[in-house]
This record gives sequence, C-alpha cells and structure tokens, in this order.
Amino acid sequence: MHLRQLSVLAIVLALFTVQTRVAAAEQSFAVFVKELWPDAQAKGISRANFDLALKGVTPDSRVIAATKRQPEYGKPVGDYINAIASKGRIARGRAKAKEFAKTFDAVEKKFAVERWVLLALWGMETDYGAAKDRWDVFRSLASLAFVKFREPYFRNELLVAMKIMQDGHIARAKMVSSWAGAMGQTQFMPTNFVDYAVDFSGDGRTDIWNEVPDVLGSTANYLHQWKWKHGLPWGFEVEVPKGFDLMKSRASFAEWAKLGLRRADGKPFPAAGNGILFFPSGAKGPAFIATENFAVLKEYNNSDAYAIAVGHLADRIQGGPPIKAKWPADDHPLSRDARIALQKKLSALGYRVNDFEAHIDFDLRDNIRAEQKRLGMQPDGNPTGLLLEKLGIATR
Repeated sequence: MHLRQLSVLAIVLALFTVQTRVAAAEQSFAVFVKELWPDAQAKGISRANFDLALKGVTPDSRVIAATKRQPEYGKPVGDYINAIASKGRIARGRAKAKEFAKTFDAVEKKFAVERWVLLALWGMETDYGAAKDRWDVFRSLASLAFVKFREPYFRNELLVAMKIMQDGHIARAKMVSSWAGAMGQTQFMPTNFVDYAVDFSGDGRTDIWNEVPDVLGSTANYLHQWKWKHGLPWGFEVEVPKGFDLMKSRASFAEWAKLGLRRADGKPFPAAGNGILFFPSGAKGPAFIATENFAVLKEYNNSDAYAIAVGHLADRIQGGPPIKAKWPADDHPLSRDARIALQKKLSALGYRVNDFEAHIDFDLRDNIRAEQKRLGMQPDGNPTGLLLEKLGIATR
C-alpha cells in the first residue's frame, strides 16, 4: 500500500510539474504577444486583424522540434537527390508541362525563365500542388518568433503574414503553410509573397494556393528578379581527369575545357561565362560545375543539395540523363550542429565566414580545401567528420 501511495504521489507531482511548465510558457507567450503589438501597429496592422491572426494561437512544440530536423542536413546527398528526382515526379512533371503548355509559353515570354526549372520547383515543394499544407501559418511563425529562432527573421515574417491577410489576399482560416510558414504551391515565405507574387491569371487576386497561373508566374518572377539567365544551365555533371589539381575551383567554361574537364552528358560547355567546380559528396562522388543560375536557386533555398536536386529534376523532366557517377556508399554529411561548429572553427583560424547557420558556401569550401591540404588530406572542399577530427572539433 505504501508503494502504491508513493507511485500515485509521483504521478501527481509529475502532472503538477507539466502543468506548471505549460502555465509558465503560456504566460511567457502572452508577454511575447503584448510586446509584438507595437511593431504590428507600426506596420499598419489593425488591432482587429492582429487579434484575429493570433486568436487561440499557442506555441507549437512540433514546429520548434522541426528546426532540428531539416532534410538537407545529415542525409547522404545522393539519397536526397534521387528521392526528389524520382520516376514518378519526373513523369508528373512532364504531364504538367503538357497540361499547362499555354501558361508556360506566356510565363517564359514574360519572365525569361525556362518551364523546366519552374516545374522542378513546383514538383519539389508540393508535388505539383498535390501535397497540401496543414499548418496554421500564424501559429508556425509565432512559435518560431517566440523562441527567437533566426531572430528577427520569423518575427518579421509573422507581421508580414498579418498584412497579407489584412490586405484581403486570402481568408484567415485558409492561411496554411509548411511548418516554417512557407505558403502556396511553390512555398513562398510572406515577404516573398509581397515581393514576388503576381496575379498572372488576371482575375484581380494573387492566389499562390490555388491558381496555377499565379503559382507559375510568381515563381518565375522570383527567379527573374534574382537575375536568372535564360539559356544558361543551372550547372552540369563533369568528368575530372586523373591527377587534376583539386585546389582549382573557379574558372571560365573555356578554361575548364582546356584543363581537360568534360561534361558527363557529352554536351559542350556554354559559349561564355564562369563556373565553380565542387564535389557535394567528396572527390569519390559526382563532380559538378555550378553556374550563376545555381546561385539563383540557392536564393530559393540556401542548400547545395536542394539546388542540385531542383536542377537535376529540371533536367530529367526535360529528357536529360541520370547522374552518371556513383554516389559514395560511405557518404555521411555533417549535421547542422557539426557544420556550425566547423564554421566557428574556420572563423577562429582567420577565415571569413559569411554566416553561422550551417551554410557551407563556395567561399567556405575553398577555405576547407586550404585546411585539407595543410592537414595532408585530399583537398576536395567537402566537409567530413575526419576533417572535424583533425581540426580538433568535438561534436555530439
């Protein structure tokens, strides 16, 4: 009987602790909302719309947990790309190209962005609109702003979302998004909607949730505004000759050809321009030359794996071949925390680091090459666990 009483007491204490934490979180969130109102008011948001947006909203623990599980980190690059450029998604993309051929014709004419990359982004983000968002945009953004994730980015996105609702683009109940607040069939953050969304259908409303012409026109406008170059590939797989100096990462297309690199698909290099050589899974795996359009794709999502996946899917929808080289079986990409630890270490060593959010950009890959060479490693610019070990970086 004594043991049973102790068990009951333990359960009661546990419930009390949980309830206390929930109450504290709710009180803290109430303070967050109170402090948010002056900023909303300064942006011209009415009190009625502010209250409507946050009515019944509480922090969502699933959203906060999702910040630790972003798909571009930790998964082998080849597995990630192959999952995106699947046979089914390629076939559906080709079907959509036929179904909306006239719309694509008009979009290409106006924005000078090829339909294939638009199809790839559309397919990547929501499987051509088939994958429906289920998250409340205001709860997601408020949760991220509340915990100061990437402060002040999500706080501002929350306020912009309120303005979108207030301006009558879409009703409060229909403002659904990804867990991180990206909206519509090609996943625009609220500021992207304001900056790039267009009424391409001409019906007087800008609807990236339901109107395919608006979805495609808005996505094309996004890429166009970021200086997409019509006719220039996003990049392409290359075959690197044996004995090539891997410290060489930047050159014109003409120089790459003179150095013995060849496109894996047999096509010639573009007539003019520059490209960056990189190995997303190390020198044992596929090699790519990235063009200026690759950087534009990374403005959509700042991830090399994402940009390669979108570019490759676009190529496959258009009838291009699979990636020729095999992805290494022992590819173990660094986690987000490990990448940030590496960035901090490289900064401490005197290298310039453009951000500390785990983005391994091409400048950082060149810095990694320098450290790999100094440490007697193959200088392919690919961050690995072995590199961290040799640099004395301890990660979980």
